[in-house]
Amino acid sequence: MSDQVTQPTTEATAQPTTAATTTTETTTPTTTTATTTETTTATTTETTTTPTTTAVTTTQPQSKPQSKPQPQPKNATPKNPSAKKSNDSKPKKDKNAWKNLKTAKGTRDSSPEQMAVREKVFKIITDCFKRHGAVTIDTPAFELKETLTGKYGEDSKLIYDLDDQGGEICSLRYDLTVPLARFIAMNRIKQIKRYHIARVYRRDNPVMTKGRFREFYQCDFDIAGIYDSMIPDSECLALMVEILTRLQMGAFEVKLNHRFLLDGIFEICGVPEDKFRTICSAVDKLDKLPWAEVRKEMVEQKGLAPESADKIEKFVCLKGRPIELREQILSSGMCAGSKKAQTALEELGLLFEYLSAYQVLDQIVLDLSLARGLDYYTGLIYEAVMTEGSEVGSIAAGGRYDGLVGIFGGEDIPAVGFSIGIERILTIMEQRSREQVRACETEVFVVSIDKGLVRQRMEICRDLWANDIKAEMLAKKDPKIQAQLNYANTIKTPWVIVFGATEIEQGTVQLKNMILSQQETINRVDLVGILKQRLQK
Repeated sequence: MSDQVTQPTTEATAQPTTAATTTTETTTPTTTTATTTETTTATTTETTTTPTTTAVTTTQPQSKPQSKPQPQPKNATPKNPSAKKSNDSKPKKDKNAWKNLKTAKGTRDSSPEQMAVREKVFKIITDCFKRHGAVTIDTPAFELKETLTGKYGEDSKLIYDLDDQGGEICSLRYDLTVPLARFIAMNRIKQIKRYHIARVYRRDNPVMTKGRFREFYQCDFDIAGIYDSMIPDSECLALMVEILTRLQMGAFEVKLNHRFLLDGIFEICGVPEDKFRTICSAVDKLDKLPWAEVRKEMVEQKGLAPESADKIEKFVCLKGRPIELREQILSSGMCAGSKKAQTALEELGLLFEYLSAYQVLDQIVLDLSLARGLDYYTGLIYEAVMTEGSEVGSIAAGGRYDGLVGIFGGEDIPAVGFSIGIERILTIMEQRSREQVRACETEVFVVSIDKGLVRQRMEICRDLWANDIKAEMLAKKDPKIQAQLNYANTIKTPWVIVFGATEIEQGTVQLKNMILSQQETINRVDLVGILKQRLQK
């Protein structure tokens, strides 16, 4: 990107440099020819082996006497000043430089063992997405800045902006939801049930031990299109519970609220409508801060009247079982003064009925302090958190965003969806896991005990690979048998094939079960069939 901007400057300055050199040479006309001659001579002598011409390469003015060439031994190799200079200019290698290497703040590498766990988790999540009929798409890692601007409220400051890309101002994607909305609008899609697993980027303050990074994966599921009320929403919640259950995350709950209910509460408490979103952002911090600090932010930083803040407190402290708490709010009449709140309570009643049919209502909690600070949410909002033994925050979250697609022009397509916080889930798994993960999936390791059998090892591997058996051999021509067995133990392969010159003559191999420490002799022609049976392929 920067090369394209600076290249013209480099080309433009190349000519003036040459001109400046010529001007310097012509300031002394009487020496111009001499200088040129000397330079030509010097160039010639550097490619020859005549020692006496080396003295002509002096850069001193002609008015000074030239020094006599130093005598050289008969068989001496002529010195090459330019080569010596080139060697001297090479930086010395620091053997300890690796100690200063690190990844950028908020990022991390993943070891083979970590990647094995990650791939397993991805497969479980992807299988769940596909089980519900979702298709996948992909979008660029960066978008035009105007695509992302104004969609995330106060979190917009966390967007990574990029340098000017030849007239386009771009930013790294903050999430996968806004790119999806742009994709739907641009391709004029009416209905889609999609999943997307990809990296996103945020200029957040990273806390690695809590799974908070600046670069991390999100696993998104969304349903876009015009459907009957609360049916797509209930499927999203049921799928979220299904995924977290299959991942064996332990005890968790899904906190749930409705943006209309929050707006109705703000309306009842006397919050000006133009402050709804900013006060909503303050309420969203109640899972991290005590009410006193949130109230202080509302009053002192966001300019809310103290009496309005005090009224909000009695609402946002309400939390309980969905059906019971909804009935309590309706019977108390505390939200009777707001049509928005009444609409939200009606939708929640229908949602709880559907969630009961999916048998996931026991994992749901109605929590009026849940706000979700993103501006694009317009209805139901929810997030999943661990209820014991973890401090990583929410591990999944989502909601309804009916107005987001319409922002990009064309028809407004309603949508609802959620995202699985894969990095936080992996952090929890790493903290809980006590058993060593097997990173390598090799099922059979091929060992030869005599020299000159590398071709035979290759042929066995070829036959196993052709039959979808994961096989490996040591990449040495005549490896020692102990080195081969040590490697097989290191990667924890369950089966080892051992053979030598005797087995080749007899048309057999030794098949060893490394887990049970049992070994048997089998015919070479039966090897693939027996292994497929033992591996249940």
